[in-house]
Amino acid sequence: MGELVRGPARWDVYLETVAESDQSAVRGRIHFAQADRRRLSAWIFLERSERDIRQRFTGFSDADLWNLLESVGP
Repeated sequence: MGELVRGPARWDVYLETVAESDQSAVRGRIHFAQADRRRLSAWIFLERSERDIRQRFTGFSDADLWNLLESVGP
């Protein structure tokens, strides 16, 4: 989905989506990747479609993403 940069720190940001088994909803979580380091959020999105999740994700600011990244590990 993009790159998150603060000073020398750089993380690639990915959005993972999975449809519920009965196809009634889609859930999503955010992955952060930096060289050999990986962090991921819990399943923080639950929407009717992948499009809805992507729209919600685009509402996250860089500050929101940094806060989420810092909350999921050192």
